[in-house]
Amino acid sequence: MLLNNVSAIVTGGGSGLGAETARMLANDGAKVAVLDRNMEAAQAVAQSIGGIACECDVANEASVSLALGTANMANGVARILVNCAGVLGAGRILSREGPMALDAFEQVLRVNLVGTFNVMRLAAQAMSTVPEWGEAKERGVIINTASIAAYEGQTGQAAYAASKGGVVSLTLPAAREFAKFGIRVNAIAPGPVDTPMVAGMTPEVRASLEATIPFPARLIRPEEFASLVKHIIENSAINGEVIRLDGAMRMAAK
Repeated sequence: MLLNNVSAIVTGGGSGLGAETARMLANDGAKVAVLDRNMEAAQAVAQSIGGIACECDVANEASVSLALGTANMANGVARILVNCAGVLGAGRILSREGPMALDAFEQVLRVNLVGTFNVMRLAAQAMSTVPEWGEAKERGVIINTASIAAYEGQTGQAAYAASKGGVVSLTLPAAREFAKFGIRVNAIAPGPVDTPMVAGMTPEVRASLEATIPFPARLIRPEEFASLVKHIIENSAINGEVIRLDGAMRMAAK
């Protein structure tokens, strides 16, 4: 699928991976809708790329329906959805203070897993109605954001790892179900990425983390994530896959 003049939606597009993905899509000619809970951040990115901004809580059905409706009305029904919205939510299952609060666990799953599913299902409904495109008779592509924590969740990452493990497990059945519509579903599982989420690390902590990455021995860059998004979009043979983007890193228990 080519990007020029194609409508695209990016959740979590106000910062980090989402913002860089939105920039890449716009630079290649796509009409991009930037969805984020932080409307100010979404507007800043949208203005810089000539896109539109939509306030959106991915875990809320009415909010997503309104945002997708606005985006599709402005740019045409989206053929591309990239789900980047997410939260970290660190915490031990059992700490000195007692068991993890159930609502803390639920909130991480609600944003990262339920939110991803919510946007995917509603976007796919509209996407399934657009004309087929190209030799593959493709209608669209959905790319979700998982994490290597889905495979090697560390101590204190139970909620985050569970949520991203759900995104990983969602990929293949969704791809199989949407095949009849000509819609592909894939996910990217990045390692630690150099985004505002990790900006608070001290230089010592950052250096220690980078030393665990075989090559390149540094954090993943947002533009590398966006580059992989572009390749997945353009390569119609990639479907039902979760692709690690981690420099061969395998996280230790702590």
